[in-house]
Amino acid sequence: MYETLALYIDGEFLAGDGRKTQEVTNPANLEVLGHLPHATTADLDRALAAAARAFETWRHSSPMQRSEILRRVGQMSREQAQEIGRNLTLDQGKPLAEAVGEITSCADHCDWHAEECRRIYGRVIPPRSPEVRQMVLREPIGVCAAFTPWNFPYNQAIRKICAAIGAGCTIILKGPEDAPSAVMAIARMFHEAGLPPGVLNIVWGVPHEVSDYLIRSPIVRKVSFTGSVPVGKQLASLAGAHMKRVTMELGGHSPVLVFDDADIARAAKQLARFKVRNAGQVCVSPTRFYVHEKVYDEFLEGFVAAMKTVKVGDGLDPDTQMGPLAHERRVPTMTKFVENAVSLGGKVVLGGTTIDRLGHFFSPTIITDLPDDSMLMTEEPFGPIAPITRFTDTDDVIRKANSLPFGLSSYVFTTSLQTATKAANNIESGMVNINHFGSALPETPFGGVKDSGIGSEGGTETFDGYLVTKFVTHV
Repeated sequence: MYETLALYIDGEFLAGDGRKTQEVTNPANLEVLGHLPHATTADLDRALAAAARAFETWRHSSPMQRSEILRRVGQMSREQAQEIGRNLTLDQGKPLAEAVGEITSCADHCDWHAEECRRIYGRVIPPRSPEVRQMVLREPIGVCAAFTPWNFPYNQAIRKICAAIGAGCTIILKGPEDAPSAVMAIARMFHEAGLPPGVLNIVWGVPHEVSDYLIRSPIVRKVSFTGSVPVGKQLASLAGAHMKRVTMELGGHSPVLVFDDADIARAAKQLARFKVRNAGQVCVSPTRFYVHEKVYDEFLEGFVAAMKTVKVGDGLDPDTQMGPLAHERRVPTMTKFVENAVSLGGKVVLGGTTIDRLGHFFSPTIITDLPDDSMLMTEEPFGPIAPITRFTDTDDVIRKANSLPFGLSSYVFTTSLQTATKAANNIESGMVNINHFGSALPETPFGGVKDSGIGSEGGTETFDGYLVTKFVTHV
């Protein structure tokens, strides 16, 4: 059964009951899955009041209590992964194996935060006078407002919820209206795990209206957002006007540097598979391919061969390796990227067209011979399109990798320790992956630099955005 869609406020699930609703559809076949209620202004006020009230007690809760609840949700995530993953595939489109993998990996995030929240330490500072005591305390910042995207509905929501709850904060989260089932499952599991009313609240609505209302509220003290650069800048600007802490995980345009000493066959196959993950709708998807001219032909041949074998279809089909794009609007956007590339001399080596079937499908696409100022080389495609260009000089390709205002993730393939070190030291990116894809684990920080964001999620840095530092001194 598809998840029952509702608001979750102050420990209660609130259905339509006269509220405005929107259809939730399956992007693979356009079937209507359910109707999602939008929060009214009164609902948002109730969520704010509930979060504020709950914070007064939750802030003083035992780390052991927080840890136990997070562990319960982690265990339930594993037990219910197939069911939650199936619903995620229905409303988001990704292959079932990817959806289930998203749920099970997030159980690790619950466990990680359950452990780390027991180790939020302060410190004692040696005084200049023996009569003085000096202490540093880390305290929860307060009520948090979080906004999460549709490409990884479970993953992006659980990261923010676990960090806020583990730190002793309360949270109001607006998830993705187009793919809401995973967030509803999270609310249901925390409810069943015994989380006190008001600590977690889930609301839905017109994105800019909900975000504006919550961020302007004096009750909210922290804002966390994952999404596009333009929207992130707007929300950060609004939060800054009210002196509110922000964590922003924004878009990228990840460069891939394949050097002539790399394992070319392995790199081509790995990159092809990673490129079509979630139909390329991944903020850390490899999107600008720079391949050394000595191995360019070999890499291109292997990359094309691997992409040709990708089976595109309904995510519930066990043979599907790439599902549909999540939204109808993404399809003409892909076409626009291809048309711009061709107009500038780009060659479509593979794909480049929509797929003639019901749903939002676009073929895996490879384009070569693109100038550096083309749309594909300067704007994040967020789809299954890979532009591949040549390079000859290491310093020049690093300059090209750094030429855009984005700096989220990057990929380097080389067997030279010297080259790997030089690339890692000089690429302007929050994450540098060398010879594999190793980001987004619970124990590692995830975040970007430049226009790609502020702050990190995961790793020992995971609670930094949810805590304030208080200095206490006394005699």
